[in-house]
Amino acid sequence: MRTILVLSLTFLLSTCGNAPSLLEQVKQRGELRVVTRNAASTFYLGPEGPAGFEYDLAAMFAAELGVNLNMFAADNFEQILPILKSGQADFAAAGLSITGTRKEEFVFGPPYHEIRPQLVYRLGQPRPRGPQDLAGQVIKVVAGSSHEEKLARLAQQVPDLRFEAQTEAETDELLQLVSAEAVPYAVADSTDVALNQRYYPELRAAFDVGAAEPLAWAFRRSDDDSLYTAAVTFIEKLRRQGALAQIVERHYGHTDRFDYVATRIFMRHVETRLPAYREVFEEAAELTGTDWRLLAALGYQESHWDPNAVSPTGVRGIMMLTQNTARHVGIDNRLDPHKSILGGARYFQMVKRQVPERIQEPDRTWFALAAYNVGFGHLEDARILTQRHGGDPDRWMDVREYLPLLSQKKWYKQTKHGYARGREPVIYVENIRRYLDTLMWLTREEKTAPSDL
Repeated sequence: MRTILVLSLTFLLSTCGNAPSLLEQVKQRGELRVVTRNAASTFYLGPEGPAGFEYDLAAMFAAELGVNLNMFAADNFEQILPILKSGQADFAAAGLSITGTRKEEFVFGPPYHEIRPQLVYRLGQPRPRGPQDLAGQVIKVVAGSSHEEKLARLAQQVPDLRFEAQTEAETDELLQLVSAEAVPYAVADSTDVALNQRYYPELRAAFDVGAAEPLAWAFRRSDDDSLYTAAVTFIEKLRRQGALAQIVERHYGHTDRFDYVATRIFMRHVETRLPAYREVFEEAAELTGTDWRLLAALGYQESHWDPNAVSPTGVRGIMMLTQNTARHVGIDNRLDPHKSILGGARYFQMVKRQVPERIQEPDRTWFALAAYNVGFGHLEDARILTQRHGGDPDRWMDVREYLPLLSQKKWYKQTKHGYARGREPVIYVENIRRYLDTLMWLTREEKTAPSDL
């Protein structure tokens, strides 16, 4: 009996000692489970499937581990960390800021971005200059967020400051309510504010509610840090390679220049002008394999979808084609909307084919758009300047820093094609990216052909 007991104990100890680590469990399962929240800045289901900054980052990590990604949104923000703590998720990727309270229960990976908590109001309403102007007002905030903690501390300093923590509403919904004047104020991350201004241009940030906060993935505290260590290694690798900065640029690089008037006009034209040409953009998309929303965004940047548009230099129509370009793509009437859109789509594809195939999307598309505007030769000049000065000529975020130099003699005399108004293609691409993002958001519940963007 004693021998059997000793053998049994030895077997149990051996079994426990050989228990797979958290990282091994993920790989054996073939699935990485990540809890998040629904927001434009984190995770949402678009017309082509899951999207968002956190989704892209988590999907890359899952690919690094060789497993599938199972990313799911909690019913509300307050549930995210309890779900993680219960073991239903391997980690949380939800735009979580690192706070002292959270660090008592969870361990955070390396920061990959930062936000500023902002008090948001609607244009046309009095702008609060500071917390003292909020006495007697009600501020809405997402329950369980770090902003709720900040407002609780602020309420101890400002008499009559009131706030309501919303359990059922996500950040995007609160911002929509502010835009609709259903609530006077809300507190949200600066990234959420910037993204939502594309859809609700009346939103304004009154002031920052505290200092900038780093964002990171959250993990359960455990003696087994195998998955955490793998995530740390992954994030640091992305940072070294410049890929992390590229992901940030992809999602937020075009949100810095917000133009209220232009955004309002665009939203109005989406309702009044786009319906007349949408089918043609979709037809051109089928013929060229380009997302119709990208073609529509390109057309809007060129002409505001005005079929009779004429520039001082003689380019005409919705896609603003020159006579030579029109002939090159087989178009005999640039003012015919149908022909102009088809011709512009063909020309864009011709330009894009000149961009080296090794360049990954979406950068390849941004390069093609820049070349559509300034010419492929000038784009190549900027890429050469970028490489000479230690930048990556295959990354838009690097090349866009050198394009404006083509208007300065010191720089353009070093190039093959000479002077160009190099700032214009940078603004051109940024504008199209904003229009494209808005169109993708407006059509997020539609079924659309897969896109590289």
